[in-house]
Amino acid sequence: MKIRLAEAKDIEQLIKMRWDFTIEYDESKKNESFDDFERECHSFLENALKSNQWFIWVVEENGNIASHIYIELIQKVPRPGRITYPFAYMTNVYTVPEYRNKGVGSKLLSSINKWIKDNHYEFVIVWPSDEAINYYKKNGYVHSKEPMEYFPS
Repeated sequence: MKIRLAEAKDIEQLIKMRWDFTIEYDESKKNESFDDFERECHSFLENALKSNQWFIWVVEENGNIASHIYIELIQKVPRPGRITYPFAYMTNVYTVPEYRNKGVGSKLLSSINKWIKDNHYEFVIVWPSDEAINYYKKNGYVHSKEPMEYFPS
């Protein structure tokens, strides 16, 4: 298994994985248009892979992606007296079912945690599902107080 950043050649697999991930947790979406989703997701992924804002990490085995984690860097406003580093927003954490509970996701998360530390990113935020809380805890993540939200009406 190889852990690496996603490349343009991975886009079709990433689109299919995003679709599968969504359907797995919300079957009502399976009647949506895959073609519409594919166009939107393809454009997003092309732009993300070219940017210095998104980093899509994958675990590859025999040309197939077994797991992925998306990281978006959030730039902070500089503050006098210290170097300002971005923080990371982690999202779209997914491992295909046949690779689950085999340590694949934890190896990927461990690699990302090292990358976060090596690049001096200030912290990582993630909103885990209830089922994923233990996965994050065993990989060094801690609960924090809930953020405040505003939903425009």
